[in-house]
Amino acid sequence: MVTGMKIAMLGTRGVPARYGGFETAIEEVGRRLAANGHEVTVYCRHTSAEGGAASEYLGMKLVHLPALHKRALETLSHTGLSVMHLLRHRTDAAIVFNAANAPYLPMIRAAGIPVATHVDGLEWKRAKWGTMGKRYYRSVEAMAVRWSDALIADAVGIQSYYRERFDADTVYLAYGAPILDDGQSHRLAELSLTARGYHLVVARFEPENHVHMIVEGYVRSKATKPLVVVGSAPYSGHYTHLIHRLGDDRVRFVGGIWDQELLDQLYANSLVYWHGHSVGGTNPSLLRAIGSGAATNAFDVDFNREVLSSSGRYFAGVEDVADLAEEAEDQSSTLRERGALAQQLARRFDWDVVANGYEQLCVDLATAKLPVSVRRLSRRSGRPALERQNTLGGA
Repeated sequence: MVTGMKIAMLGTRGVPARYGGFETAIEEVGRRLAANGHEVTVYCRHTSAEGGAASEYLGMKLVHLPALHKRALETLSHTGLSVMHLLRHRTDAAIVFNAANAPYLPMIRAAGIPVATHVDGLEWKRAKWGTMGKRYYRSVEAMAVRWSDALIADAVGIQSYYRERFDADTVYLAYGAPILDDGQSHRLAELSLTARGYHLVVARFEPENHVHMIVEGYVRSKATKPLVVVGSAPYSGHYTHLIHRLGDDRVRFVGGIWDQELLDQLYANSLVYWHGHSVGGTNPSLLRAIGSGAATNAFDVDFNREVLSSSGRYFAGVEDVADLAEEAEDQSSTLRERGALAQQLARRFDWDVVANGYEQLCVDLATAKLPVSVRRLSRRSGRPALERQNTLGGA
């Protein structure tokens, strides 16, 4: 294995990971690459209020740059500055997270820096984007296909989408699932909770995460154990208000929780975990839940079935949620069996294996050894597609 490569990771909020899947992936993969002897640079967002930010974290070099704090411009503004810095501090390979950043790919390619794009989920399906936003996200998918040296997908469903829409193959690199089996529950007292005594939701408040559906369905049920809702929405006060209005005195909104030990204990000791995500591919919250042994009820889409298989129960509407909430409390003995199976399935998602996949991809990029034998025009899109497929880092 080649060592001593310079690798850049950009397009996200950076590390430490406090927000979402991209940040978690960078933290887990980046620190392993650094431990393997590579120089890993992570581009991070900051505000002037943060003052002196750390220049290193878990062996990774951090570059903090500002961003415009407006939903439509935050990612692009920060990535633009990151690319300007990258062009002055060249690396052997770059990983760009989020297809939304695809307009910057030609600049990176023109500078001779090989680049892979992690395309994430189907962002254009998110309700928060208007007509122009949805059109933009559809267009950048095509740009990512055209201008990336390789595409990264974290779910088989995403692979299928890019193959069917663009005739483009991808490198499959899922997220890892931390396996939590220490049996700790002492932190629950901070929220006046007891083990197996509550339902749990952990999600950003966005319509496609279906927190509203879970809350409304739970309220319609005869469930007596509280529903604990962890999460918030940085840009959507209206949707947050809607969710709170749907709740009753059995629903406890606790806001965002960034204390990982407390959050892990919430997952591990829940009666059942509710997962409403529908467009983002393989979701780190879902992986953390099953890694903790939590029985999980999930919104019925291929991405969730891909992870949960027969360990999950699935819902598509409010009445389904109501029925499953009552079932969870009536048949709690079966939840332990489902949780054990879920944890067994979680072992397919190993961060060490994922990091090895990223390392090999960076080696291929840096040494121009990507097995790209043919660049052909897509039968569907008329755009070039990479002839590459891999299955590293997961089931």
